[in-house]
Amino acid sequence: MGKYDNIKRELLAEKERLEERIKELDHYDLNKSMSFSTGELSQYDNHPADTATDTYERGKDIALFEHINQEYEDVIAALERMENGSYGICEVSGKEIPYERLQALPTARTTIEYSKENVIARERPVEEDVLKSFDEFNFDNNDNETEFDAEDAWQSVAKFNDNSMVFEDSSLNNGEELIGYVEEIEAFVSTDIEGYKGDENISIQRNVHYDHYMDQLDRLEAGDDI
Repeated sequence: MGKYDNIKRELLAEKERLEERIKELDHYDLNKSMSFSTGELSQYDNHPADTATDTYERGKDIALFEHINQEYEDVIAALERMENGSYGICEVSGKEIPYERLQALPTARTTIEYSKENVIARERPVEEDVLKSFDEFNFDNNDNETEFDAEDAWQSVAKFNDNSMVFEDSSLNNGEELIGYVEEIEAFVSTDIEGYKGDENISIQRNVHYDHYMDQLDRLEAGDDI
């Protein structure tokens, strides 16, 4: 009786199981188009969320199919090593792989010291090479910059979770941060298409910004903290 006979029987049984599994799955219909799988002749009129679900399911099927095929290839490779006499020998160090490890993982190619499972992946998503933090596009400390920056975008979206959105005060947030203008009076004073020609042609827009500005003046006159 050979040293690895019991393990060989396990590998042959696993090979048969995987072959049946692959046959049952019929390649997850990956050899057919997504339109065939979903029954949709066109994705044109589908909601993006429905299309995203179909795409996710297709991606999941691909991953599962690749995983099963990888398991099958590992079993075949282990059986081939048994045939050529290299089974149980570490492919990196050339040392004998402990029998207990082969019992636990019959397809093992290396000793535990050189196992890929012991390697912690250090790769980061390629998107991180171009994505920056909010500070990269934050112009709050630049008095000459009126750009709607990344922080402003986040704050505008976050407001939907706090209070009902009203158009006329959509650029006036709780932090009293100036968005889209440098001086606060710019939010409610205006001139015509000819531009500034003197104080007499300046118009005052009595909007929420004007009310806010006047309220600040009243509080200053009253000696209140702003």
